[in-house]
Amino acid sequence: MVDNPQQSLKKKSISAVIWSGADLFMRQGFQFIVAIILARLLSPDEFGTIALLYLFTGIASTFVDSGFSAALIQKNDATLTDESTVFWFNLFMGAVMTAGLWFIAPWVSEFYNSPELIVLTRFLAFTVVINALGSVHNTLFVKALNFKPGMKIGVISSLSSGLLAIYLAREGFGVWALAVQALLTSIVTTILLWFFSPWRPRWKFSLKSVQSLFGFGSYLMAAGLIDIIYKQLYTVLIGKIYGVSQLGFYDRANNTKQIPIKLLSGILARVAFPIFSAAKKDKEKLYKGVQLAVQSLMLINTPIMFGILVTADNLVLVLFGEKWLESVPLLQILCLAGIFWPLHVINLNVLKAQGYSGLFFKLEVFKKVFGTLFLLVGIFYYGVPGLAWSQVAFSFIAFFINAFYTGKKINYGAWKQIWDFISILFISFAMAVAVYFTRYYIIDSALVILINQMIIGICLYTLLCVLLQVKAYKTVIKLFSRR
Repeated sequence: MVDNPQQSLKKKSISAVIWSGADLFMRQGFQFIVAIILARLLSPDEFGTIALLYLFTGIASTFVDSGFSAALIQKNDATLTDESTVFWFNLFMGAVMTAGLWFIAPWVSEFYNSPELIVLTRFLAFTVVINALGSVHNTLFVKALNFKPGMKIGVISSLSSGLLAIYLAREGFGVWALAVQALLTSIVTTILLWFFSPWRPRWKFSLKSVQSLFGFGSYLMAAGLIDIIYKQLYTVLIGKIYGVSQLGFYDRANNTKQIPIKLLSGILARVAFPIFSAAKKDKEKLYKGVQLAVQSLMLINTPIMFGILVTADNLVLVLFGEKWLESVPLLQILCLAGIFWPLHVINLNVLKAQGYSGLFFKLEVFKKVFGTLFLLVGIFYYGVPGLAWSQVAFSFIAFFINAFYTGKKINYGAWKQIWDFISILFISFAMAVAVYFTRYYIIDSALVILINQMIIGICLYTLLCVLLQVKAYKTVIKLFSRR
């Protein structure tokens, strides 16, 4: 019997979540293990130095894609000519951006008063053009919800680049261990994308395709630029005002908080957009899909953020060592901002899937203006912790702005979304309180205390979800048990 389109999409969606999750879990799992080892081998100064370049490489990468990847996914009838046009455009822009980073390297070095940034910037510039070579292959895998190749690619690239970085760090290469890791990741990933993907570009370039795709993608490119500038502005401010050591501490806190968020949001961003795009003409199906995404992601993300918040001191001490303890208060603050993060991804993907790229752009401008004001006030009046608190304020306000338009488009606004995860919020808070006070009853090493806190937290959270019959918990268990 042939499945009807709705059942087929549902099965494909669940399969995509599983494989995408496996890909990101294994890839980020390797990256996390490597990060722990490197954090023990390298200093906050060395991590801070590489972080100084995040803004510049991020802007260059956004220009390369120009929103075309999202446009290819959103366009259900994209042709081979469209795909080839995007490939050649991305490659051209990748070369231009690489050359641009090469020429501005002395200015970057002078701005931060760090001579080694000249060679470091030029070295990392090559990651931009290398990534451009595989961008369409990756986009087509995502559009087809085929994440099996991505899992293999992620594991191989993360493992090979991580092992080399660890070797270089042990041999005393310092920040260059991190730079080589980034470049090798790009090289291996691109080679494997070409190996696993049957797609090959044709010698075709259509201005008509550029106009068609750019009409949608240009707004996303502009929004992406605004987003990357806002997200990485902290590297400039902290690095310039407080130095690379403080930037290293903040970056360690931010990256630690981002580990579960990147995993969950990464799955969501890769799976939700294609699925929401496929269901964009059926409002009821889209509503149910978005509701399921909200419940599923908050069911997992909320207790993790609260859990990291109350175990941050032991977590940092056990994983990264005593020299990173200064990042603990920053990590705790940023976890509060991380609670709402999956909701931003969900709501923005609804707008993208519906084709509202112009509205998406306007929202990004509006939000980032407020976010930048919060950020500047926070850092100039309250220092680096103030910058972290500005992220909490921005996260809360941005959720209501994003969800307002989801409410307008599919009648699933902020208050309906909150109602769907309010019980999860209270249960997670109760679990966190219980976990926090266990430290006064377990007298042992930081590792033993942390393990006990994790076990108690997981068991207590699951027990409360079952006893209180949390709707999201029952829905997710039912969905994957059927699978």
